[in-house]
Amino acid sequence: MNQQELDREVCYRALLTRDARFDGQFYTAVLSTGIYCRPICPARPPKIENCIFLPSAAAAHQMGFRPCLRCRPEVNPAKQRTQVGSNLVDHALRWITEGAFDDDCVEHLAERLGVSGRHLRRLFTRELGTTPIAVAQAQRVLLAKKMIMETTLSMTDVAIAAGFGSVRRFNDAMQRNYGRAPKTMRHTSTSNGNMATGITLKLPFTPPYDWEAMIDFLAGRAIPGVEAVDAGKYARSFQLDGVHGIVEVQQERETNHLLATIHATEVPPIGIIVARLRRLFDLDANIGMIDAHLSADPRLAARVRERPGLRVPGSWDLFELTVRAVLGQQISVAAATTLSGRLVATLGEPLKGDFAATLEKTGISMIFPLPAAVMTANLTPIGLTRAREKALQSLATAVHEDRFFFQPQPSPNKTIEKLCELPGIGPWTAHYIAMRGYRDPDAFPHSDLGLLRALETKNGRPTPAELLAIAEAWRPWRAYGAMRLWVQPKILTATR
Repeated sequence: MNQQELDREVCYRALLTRDARFDGQFYTAVLSTGIYCRPICPARPPKIENCIFLPSAAAAHQMGFRPCLRCRPEVNPAKQRTQVGSNLVDHALRWITEGAFDDDCVEHLAERLGVSGRHLRRLFTRELGTTPIAVAQAQRVLLAKKMIMETTLSMTDVAIAAGFGSVRRFNDAMQRNYGRAPKTMRHTSTSNGNMATGITLKLPFTPPYDWEAMIDFLAGRAIPGVEAVDAGKYARSFQLDGVHGIVEVQQERETNHLLATIHATEVPPIGIIVARLRRLFDLDANIGMIDAHLSADPRLAARVRERPGLRVPGSWDLFELTVRAVLGQQISVAAATTLSGRLVATLGEPLKGDFAATLEKTGISMIFPLPAAVMTANLTPIGLTRAREKALQSLATAVHEDRFFFQPQPSPNKTIEKLCELPGIGPWTAHYIAMRGYRDPDAFPHSDLGLLRALETKNGRPTPAELLAIAEAWRPWRAYGAMRLWVQPKILTATR
C-alpha cells in the first residue's frame, strides 16, 4: 500500500475496528496530539478530521510526529509488501537495515542499486511517503526506543547498537522525537544488562505463524558447530564488525512475537541482527493475503487450511546459504549437513568469547568460514568431488573480490541469471538461493523432485514444465506454494 493507494475512508474504518491485518500497512498521525500510531492502538480513536494516514513510520517522523508510547511503532512488523514491482525499494531498505547507509548519502546507496539518487528518492516518496535519509533516521530512533524499553543496556551502548555516531546525536534525536530524555523512557526490564549473559528482544509478526514447520525445516539443515535446534529453539553463531556472538530464537506462546536472545563479546550492531532474523524467520510476510491467494487453488486449499501461516525460511548470510545449497546438490539433506559440518571444522574460525554455558547447551563453537578461507582451500579431504570443489572456490573468489557480489539485480530474473553464471550453479540452485537468500516470493525451483512428487497422482507425476504451468496461478507467491508442497500436513518432506 503506497502513498497513492491510501484510501482515507478505508484507513479510518480499519482504525476504528483495530484490524490487525492492517498493522504495518499504514500509520495514523493525529494533528491534535502530534503523535502517530499503529492501526491497532488501544487509545481512543481520534476524529477523522484530525487524522493523516501515512504509509510508513519514517514519513510520520519526517513530518514531526512523535511515536505513540502505547502502541509502540518501534515493535511493529516492517512494511509488508503486497505485490511485486517494488523490488528496488525493498533492496534499498535491506541495505539500509544492513548498515549500508551510515553516511546518510543517498547517492552512494543509489549507485549500489544501479540508479540515480533522484530516481531513488522519487521511488521512496511514492512507496513510503518519505526519503531514504528519513527512513534510516527513523529506523535508528525506533530501534533505540525498542532497546531502551526491552533491555537494561546503558544509554551509551544503546546509542552504539542503534547506529548513532555519538551519544550526543542519540540524545538529540530522542529528545526531538519523543520530547523527553532517553533515560526517562525506561521501565523495569527483566532482560540482562550485558551482552555476554545476553539481552532479549521481541520480534513481532502478524499471525498466523507455523513455528513448528519453520523450526523443523531449519533443524534438518542446521550446520554443525554453527547452528543448532533443540526443544523448539534455534541458535547460531555470528561475527559482525569483528564482534563474535550467539543468538537464540524461540517462540513465545500466546503472543505474536518471537524472542531473540543475543550474547556477544561486546555491543554488536543490533539493528543488523534484528534485520537478519526478521528475514531468516520471514516475519514481514503478509501471510493472510498469501494464504488467501494460494487457497484459491484446489491443489493447495487443504494444505493451507491444515497449516495456516506457513512461511518461507530465509537465511542469515547469503554466502553461507549458497555454499550450503551447492553442497546439497544431488545428495540427501543429511549428507549435505555432514559435508557442511566438515567444511566448518576444517576452515571455520573458533568462536571467541566467554559463552561457556551457551556452548555447552547448544554445541555451537565455530564461525562459518569466510570466502577468503574457502577460495584457495583443498576441499577434497572433506569428501567433495573436484567439480564441487571448483564450484565453491569460484564462488568464494567472486564474493571475496567483490563485496557487493550478492547485491540484488534490477529484476529477479537478472539475479537468477547472475547466479547461474557461476560454475556449478544451475537454475534449481539459483531459484533456491533467490527464494531463501534474496527473499524473492516468486522464486520457484520447478525441477525439484520433492515438488514433483507432492503433486503426483494415480496418473503419474507432472513434468517440470507442467509444474511450472500449474504454479502460474500462484504468482507472485510461488515460493510459498513451493513450501506448501515441501511441507506435508505435520510432516516435513526430505527435500533440499
